[in-house]
Amino acid sequence: MFRTFVCSLLVSLLWAAAPAAQDGGRPPAGAPGTVTLTRADYDRLLDLASVRPPRPGDTPPVAAALTRADIRVRANGASARATMRVDGEAFRPGVSKVLLIKGATLLDASADARPLPVIAENGAHVALVTGPSTFAATLEVGAPIAYTPGRASFVLPVPNSGSATATIDVPGEQSDVHVLGGLILRRTSANGRTTVDATLTPGSQTEVWWSTHDAGPANPAARDVRLLADVKSIVTIADADVRLVSLVNATIVQGEPSQIELAIPAGYEVTSVSGASLDRSETQNGRVTLYLSDPASRRQQFVVSLERPQAPGSFRLETALPAVPGAQRETGEVAIEGIGTMEVSSPEMPGLRRIDVRELGPGIASVTRDGLLAAYRYQRTGDEPPALTLDVRRFADAAVLAAVAERAVATTLVTAEGRALTEITLWIRNRAQSYMKVALPAGASIVSVEVGGSPAAPVESPDGSRVPLLRPGLRTDGLYAVSFAYLHAGAPFAKRGDMQMTLPPMDIPVNVVEWELFVPDRIRADRFDGNVVGAALIGYGGPVAAPAAGSNTGAGAAGGVAINGTNYLRQELQLNSLAPAMPGQIAGRVFDASGAPLPGVAVTVEGGGRKQQIFTATDGSYRASNVASGEVTVTAALPGFTMAQRKAQSGQQADLTMQVGSVSESVTVAANSPMIDTRSSESNFKIANQMPSANVQNLQRRAAGVLPVRMDVPHSGSSHRFVRPLVIDEETVVTFRYKQIR
Repeated sequence: MFRTFVCSLLVSLLWAAAPAAQDGGRPPAGAPGTVTLTRADYDRLLDLASVRPPRPGDTPPVAAALTRADIRVRANGASARATMRVDGEAFRPGVSKVLLIKGATLLDASADARPLPVIAENGAHVALVTGPSTFAATLEVGAPIAYTPGRASFVLPVPNSGSATATIDVPGEQSDVHVLGGLILRRTSANGRTTVDATLTPGSQTEVWWSTHDAGPANPAARDVRLLADVKSIVTIADADVRLVSLVNATIVQGEPSQIELAIPAGYEVTSVSGASLDRSETQNGRVTLYLSDPASRRQQFVVSLERPQAPGSFRLETALPAVPGAQRETGEVAIEGIGTMEVSSPEMPGLRRIDVRELGPGIASVTRDGLLAAYRYQRTGDEPPALTLDVRRFADAAVLAAVAERAVATTLVTAEGRALTEITLWIRNRAQSYMKVALPAGASIVSVEVGGSPAAPVESPDGSRVPLLRPGLRTDGLYAVSFAYLHAGAPFAKRGDMQMTLPPMDIPVNVVEWELFVPDRIRADRFDGNVVGAALIGYGGPVAAPAAGSNTGAGAAGGVAINGTNYLRQELQLNSLAPAMPGQIAGRVFDASGAPLPGVAVTVEGGGRKQQIFTATDGSYRASNVASGEVTVTAALPGFTMAQRKAQSGQQADLTMQVGSVSESVTVAANSPMIDTRSSESNFKIANQMPSANVQNLQRRAAGVLPVRMDVPHSGSSHRFVRPLVIDEETVVTFRYKQIR
């Protein structure tokens, strides 16, 4: 077949080569019956002839197998219990069967803390595993112990694995232990028991026997157990239930108990039982049986949680306490914890002695969540533990403020077309309020929100807009800033007339609202009225500067005005002290010419072949890490300001002051410096109060290049400032008369 294929291929090539030979592209033909090929075509034919179809892959002879078994056996009383850790591998894809053990009582099987699917086939236990992959399983196996005069024995099934090792623990000091079908490697004795380490024959039924002096289950200590108990309890009085959590400490004085009985008070339901030496627990007839995984341990500790329903309101609480009936002596402590506002009183209770809550042991005090109301100590003398009787009187909780604003600074830019852009910055103390409801005027929309110096998203709903007060990673244990800006399309200015401006109601109390209204230079405004007070009328003559989060708002700041004992308006800011720069850091603040902090300034730190850029926070502070050692250059840049630069050493504080730039200094200025309207005015306020503040300049720059709004921002005009103290979810209104000036 192969020769026929090669001959056919040679004939095809001969016919294809004939035209090429005529034009000189091929060598001349040979004698009749022969084919002339180039060396390259000949090598190619040899390569094609050597191709063989791929051989199918080898199939594993078995689907799965066990590679290793580690067995730990403890013989006690009439049975021996073995914990087997087996490792194996499934070779074929899909679900495969692997033989675990034969002729054994399998109590439990798990893999990766989940039940392992096991089926019984021909007296053996077979596991279902998914491959191809490795697996590990834990098997719990039980075997009865047979006693004959002078001898005790049991049969241990060994998994059919590549290797098998076992640690066998039997009762009796210096017992003569024998393993038939295995090799003992090590033998130790301690605390009345003997332990041997051995290697076993995989897949066999290994008999283990040892010498004994009894003809039956020899466990005299189990019939004469002596223990001391200490029970520490916490009674939690909740809204609709009573919870009882007890820490039970048992000290074994004599014997090796396999279980401990715990009596629980009537009416309670056991919700959880845990303990380091707890094998399992059973609840029946008002008692919890605690089965021990290590009876030889001298100290046993458990945590038992109970719960029962309770009607709300005031009531009398009568409850017993958990007890260990088999204890020779039992002591205890009980603490009373209440959720909500309540008063607890108790009559004289026999067997219980009231103590100070500070006398409680550290174990019980560490798990309390709310304040402790009372504490008692007792020592049980009879069969029943002392009963607890309490008179509980509840009180309704009064509503408290979840959030309050120490100060709100509002800045409004009004265009000649009547559109108004308003930014409100609040300095908030917040306990747990997530959002602030803002009732914007009809047709207004929020264009930006910042929480703690980082952008956030507002939420719109039919009953008003919501401004977030929290964000991930923000610490709210102190004063922090929340700001939002909104755009309102109002009526355009006529030649003259009256106009009303409002600030929206906010559902958190504000101690004082400061409002700066900036109107274009073509508009002269006077005859102001409303529910606000002119800043100049109460002695304030400087600009309303926005303070940093955490700044001092107490009375006595220079240039301020005290309202209700608190100084809210200041010409000079008192900032919190900046944490010193650590080695490898540069920290500082950026101010404008008036000393007010500048947020959002791009600060570049360059030196030692490294360059990084950070932005200043709300209080104008910045901090750069991983700075090269030695001298570095710190540069501050912000549109509308001239660039500031200085040299500093790593680990130093580098503050910078930026001057307002003119049009000739930079072509990237977003807003010109405001002009001062010195013409005569019928306004009730002084001309000095009409100079725009840094807040107006910042809002002009943001509207020109940062905020997602398109409006003709007035670059020159006059400012009018107002103050209103203690605003609680109501509008702040100012009305004025205006006249256009040519």
